[in-house]
Order: sequence, then C-alpha cells, then structure tokens
Amino acid sequence: MMMNPNFQQVMMKPTKPERSRFIISSFFILFLCAVVSIYEVRSGNLLKFGSHTFFSYNSSSSASFLPLNSTSDDIRIFIGILTLPDQYQRRHFLRIVYGTQSPAGAKVDVKFVFCNLTKEDQKVLVALEIMRYDDIIILNCTENMNQGKTYTYFSSLPEMLNSTEGPSPPYHYVMKADDDTYLRLDNLVKSLRPLPREDLYYGCVVPCRSMNPFVHFMSGMGYLVSWDIVEWIRVSEIPKNHMVGPEDRVFADWLREGSRGRNRHMAKWEMYDYPEPRSVCTHELWPNTIAVHLLKKQEKWIETLKYFNVTQNLKPSKLYHIP
Repeated sequence: MMMNPNFQQVMMKPTKPERSRFIISSFFILFLCAVVSIYEVRSGNLLKFGSHTFFSYNSSSSASFLPLNSTSDDIRIFIGILTLPDQYQRRHFLRIVYGTQSPAGAKVDVKFVFCNLTKEDQKVLVALEIMRYDDIIILNCTENMNQGKTYTYFSSLPEMLNSTEGPSPPYHYVMKADDDTYLRLDNLVKSLRPLPREDLYYGCVVPCRSMNPFVHFMSGMGYLVSWDIVEWIRVSEIPKNHMVGPEDRVFADWLREGSRGRNRHMAKWEMYDYPEPRSVCTHELWPNTIAVHLLKKQEKWIETLKYFNVTQNLKPSKLYHIP
C-alpha cells in the first residue's frame, strides 16, 4: 500500500513551530531527569549511612537490636524480663545495658513483663514509659512469682506476636529472664546458632551440682524454649492444670508430662550466680559468660560490667572526660 506523499512529508519533516516545541519539551524532560538523579544519589547516601549507624526501633519490636542490613536467616530471639511495675529505675538501667549490645546475625527483642497495674501513679508513669520506649508487656494477671505469672507470659505470646505480615514463626526462641540477671547477647546468639529450632529447652540446670537436664530443671535466672513449645503451652491443658509452685521447676514439669523439650542444652558454666557470696552455684566471671545471676545490688552490676569492659567502644569527645 502506497503512503500519501504529503502525509510522509509531515511525519518526516516537522514545521518550524513544531520543531521548537519539540526542542523545549526535550530540554524540560532532561532537566527533570537530572533532578531525579541528584535526589536518588543523595537518598542513596543517606540510606547507606543509616544502614551502618542505626538499629531498628519501631512500635512492633522496640528494644530490638537488629541491624537494618540484617537478613531473614538471622536468629530471632524474644526475651521477656519478668519484673514489677514499680521497678522504674531497674528498667531504665537495663535499657542501657541491653541497648548498648548489638549481637551479630540476630534479631533480639527485649521486653519488660509484669501483671496488671494497681496504683494510680503506675497508670501515669508506666504509660509514659510505653509511649517513650514501647518495650513493656502488661499481662492480665495479679502480680505474683509462683502462682501462674510465667504461664500467663508464655501462653499470651502467640496471640500478641503472631502476624500475617511478619515472618513465621515470629521468633525462633523465647526466653524468660529475671531482672537481676545480666545477659550477654552476643554469646547467647553464638551458643544458639548450632542448636535445633524446634523442641528445644535451654538454660542452666539446677540443683547446681546436677549435670543432667533431663532429670532436673533449668534455673529461673533465664531459660529459653523454641517457638513450637510456646505454641504448645498456649493450647495444652497440662500447664493450665499445674501453675502453682516454684516457676522454673513447674515449667520443667510441664515439659516432662507433655513429652516436650526433647532437645536440651545445658549452658554450664556459661550461666551462673555472681561470685560472692560463694556457693555451689557461683562461678568466677569469665569471658565465655552468657548470664550472671543474683545482681541484686548496684555494686555487683558495676563490677560485672567493668569486668566485661562494656564501655570499650566509648568514642572520645570534647564534650566529656572520663578517666
């Protein structure tokens, strides 16, 4: 089919006004491309800077020591520190202790856990803490130590933490810890890396002379289980029917009766009581430590933190002088 010569001429040879409009449009498009490129370079530099400097801290996982460039292969650990509503100073101190740790290859979330508030000042002060730090869980229970608080903690987590938007399971491991225990997160992560992520029961077996985690139980200073056991606690009748008694011993009873926790890891002597006063459960501070327990007084905390040289990464500055 022959093309109309006049039409061909129009297509191949625009008039002068049209050529002018075309040139102006081309310059405008080039200008926009240049602006976008500059923005992308600047944004890229900011993101690169952020990935090396900041750690994620959001409403869904506050107190989360997770580098922005971490991967889905990282170990995910949830640590609930069981404490009391009035322990404001202790919580602020522990936020510093754990907030200055950044374990490699892991997402570690630390939350403070207690039962229902009972005083007017708590309703104000705890609410302010939540607004600022978002690292508190308030369980629907009456404050107690050995009458079901641990059960309420573990059994409440699946509903709180399961999400269709996040990874499944949300965490590989869940830990219960005391507020007088110092956890060294990097060593904890290293010890967990080669272990199973299902049916795991991990801690320091007690009585302290015992070396058999299948006969006895893990100390309440800090024990950890895999997520599948947390899900089992939520639905099983075994824990519901046996909640009263020393919480760490009762917890082991649940697993024994339910034939759970067949993979057991005993972290002796990486988890131990503070060296003084001496007992069969104490141990000298040493580099492989995962947890130090019975830090009831500030002096013991300071000696422990000094031993592990936790301030070694303090940057020099004209703003302060610390000898």
